Amino acid sequence: MARKNLVIVPTYNEAENIRLLVQKLLALKSPVSVLVIDDNSPDGTGKIAEELAGENPGRVFVKHRPGKLGLGTAHREGFRWAMENGYDRLVTMDADFSHPPEVIPEMLSRLESAEMVIGSRYVPGGRTEGWPLKRKINSWTANFLARLLMGLKPKDCTGAFRAYRVEWLKKIPLDKLRARGYSAHLEVLFYLEKAGARVEEVPIVFTERKMGRSKISFREIREALGIIFFYFFHRFRQ
Repeated sequence: MARKNLVIVPTYNEAENIRLLVQKLLALKSPVSVLVIDDNSPDGTGKIAEELAGENPGRVFVKHRPGKLGLGTAHREGFRWAMENGYDRLVTMDADFSHPPEVIPEMLSRLESAEMVIGSRYVPGGRTEGWPLKRKINSWTANFLARLLMGLKPKDCTGAFRAYRVEWLKKIPLDKLRARGYSAHLEVLFYLEKAGARVEEVPIVFTERKMGRSKISFREIREALGIIFFYFFHRFRQ
């Protein structure tokens, strides 16, 4: 029986990117459906996503949210939607082409031997392009602290480009997750590793977005530090 694959793409002001990204996803050699989760983008991203859903019935779906609620909450809604609609494997990615869609078939293939696969910037063959030094330092520091304090094992703990076996997402206490933003990736990884998930990393070239604006903010950095230290103490309360 063919497995059902879903790619979740959270969006906020990605009108310049979303049509081309969805077209590339639908053209992959590994068939996927696409769920666009739009946070009421003022630039019309949600309208474009609806047009794509109309052009590709049964393969492109749209979930509209009332405002900018955070990447972490979007992923949680996507996880639940995948479970409710019978998908077997799920990929999360950004809409700005920083994550290369052509790597998705390999990530899905690696789920034959793992429960989670990370598109990794920090394993041999992986790298970032177009990042200023400050962003490199922030990312390196967050990953170092996540491994040191949370006990996480991968080289790239913070990346959003991931593939999961959907049945393993049911082991995550979604209602207990605290993060609204990017640091939700740390929480999900924490609970999956705690449940015994095998995690593999596939090298990717992470390219800084060429269109639109980055969503990373000081608030995101502050939340990530809070999550890291919360789970550091959580480890010893078990």
